[in-house]
Amino acid sequence: MEVFNTKPDKTDGSPEERFDENYLKSWLEPLIKKPVSHFEFFTLKGDASDRSYFRVNYCVKSLPTQESSIIVMQLKEPDSENEPDFNRMQKFLTHLDIPVPEILYYDAGRGLLFLEDGGDTHLADLAHNSLGDIISWYQKAIEIIVAMQTRVTQNMQPDCPAYALKFDVEKLMWEMDFMIKHYIQGFLKRGLNQDEESEVRTALLGLCETLAEEERVFVHRDFHSRNLMVLKDDLLLLDFQDARMGPRQYDLVSLLKDSYVILKEETRNELLSYYLQRMEREEGRQIPHSPFLKIFDWMSIQRNLKAIGTFAFQYIEHKNERYLEYLDPTLHYIRDTLHSRPDLEPLGQVLKQAIPRLNANTGIDRP
Repeated sequence: MEVFNTKPDKTDGSPEERFDENYLKSWLEPLIKKPVSHFEFFTLKGDASDRSYFRVNYCVKSLPTQESSIIVMQLKEPDSENEPDFNRMQKFLTHLDIPVPEILYYDAGRGLLFLEDGGDTHLADLAHNSLGDIISWYQKAIEIIVAMQTRVTQNMQPDCPAYALKFDVEKLMWEMDFMIKHYIQGFLKRGLNQDEESEVRTALLGLCETLAEEERVFVHRDFHSRNLMVLKDDLLLLDFQDARMGPRQYDLVSLLKDSYVILKEETRNELLSYYLQRMEREEGRQIPHSPFLKIFDWMSIQRNLKAIGTFAFQYIEHKNERYLEYLDPTLHYIRDTLHSRPDLEPLGQVLKQAIPRLNANTGIDRP
């Protein structure tokens, strides 16, 4: 990876002012070491983050009909003094053979990262279009989770950004407070009085305290079907820079109770069994299934509540409507889990008062 400290010509941070065609040409040919016949770049849809993404398509003069591409990731702000967490995490994960994009070039002064292009096909696309054996693709994703929870966790070092970060009570409750503010009070416009808000927070605190007591492993934190790219016969993992240490159920919940892809219950159970078998083989010990599945369900409540808070925030603060369609599927996960677990009944009673939609007896179609 090469690092350059080129200073931008303008500094207000809009994508158009971070780079242009002349800038791209100035580094593209030296990078690929071949003359370029033509190139173009355009904006890609990112997920709910503060980063922007662009694709650069180009042809070399010796192969004018063969198009190649790279991705440009624009960080929120340039920082020539510090290496981004994305870079540090990418180096750490690459060293441990986790499939993440290669960094081709880093311009610290402009806050631009130039990455291997993982293509346009997400795991979500395979699931929605029933392309191939979806079980085997999800098993590939679970293999990545197993590798992160064993090989990555065992080799955790202080220079990895995730080392000092953890899903403790404070972090888990911060996410719940974010949901209360942006979904319950913001999106639903429910003006909770002090006693009502205190009741909701107390119930959620009990949930978070239980989760925070779990053994912690390396957690990607956003391990869903849109962050897994299909690259030939393998998966490529994206958006890993915010990883931290947390319960082993966290990434599994993100994958199997994903707001973007609703798996059939029997498929989810088959994949849970696959995960448990793989982990038992890796660790050489039996994992008690009932306690594990209890935390899986409890973790799914916290994770799905966090997701609806994020969707509401995107709509209220950024006028971004593209996540609204995922509110109902995510609420359905929460409602199903609350109804299936007697040990969550006290929490369910409080949440149903604050979120009336959880009382609705409506379903969603599963692919």
